[in-house]
Amino acid sequence: MQTIENKIISRIYGHGRGWCFTPNDFADIGSTESVRISLFRLAKKKIIRRLANGLYDYPEENEQLGLLSPDPDTIARALAHRDAIRIQPTGAYAANLLGLSEQVPARIVFLTDGAPRRLRIGNQEIVLRRTTPRNMATAGRISGMVIQALRYIGKDRITSAHRQILIRRLSVSDKQQIYKDRVYAPEWIRRLIEHVAGEGSSYA
Repeated sequence: MQTIENKIISRIYGHGRGWCFTPNDFADIGSTESVRISLFRLAKKKIIRRLANGLYDYPEENEQLGLLSPDPDTIARALAHRDAIRIQPTGAYAANLLGLSEQVPARIVFLTDGAPRRLRIGNQEIVLRRTTPRNMATAGRISGMVIQALRYIGKDRITSAHRQILIRRLSVSDKQQIYKDRVYAPEWIRRLIEHVAGEGSSYA
């Protein structure tokens, strides 16, 4: 058991602070029960932090603030890896990640092609919301985040400042990707994407 625990610690340290994980991430190290017991012991020693049933992290630390809250995207990716599903940030969270909104929502929503679920960690609620295959067509790509963020802001609330933020923030490869994936967006977002990507620059 001690050998299994040491191997688990080694893997956790290898990923570094901020890593969020489930027992599945150690399936190659030992049996389900031995991994579960090892994680329980590590959490009891406060080497790792138990976030929810079967969900842990190696928390980041701050000298003044102590242990920091886990990153929602890291939590969602850990769940996606465990359940073999895809996820896509949406709503206010997607807009915030792109710098289009300063609002940090307490309720963070991800679209998914898996089962819907809710998870409360601290003051934040993480929601996995099942959606259509079309909405998941760009999951995991920058274009998916851009499309969902723009949907959230809304056609009538998009400003030139929003467009400039995207133009400055997105890399050349990002712009190439969103231009390629514009076919999955509504017409008004498609035209905005063409402007941001450097195509159809007369759009205003």
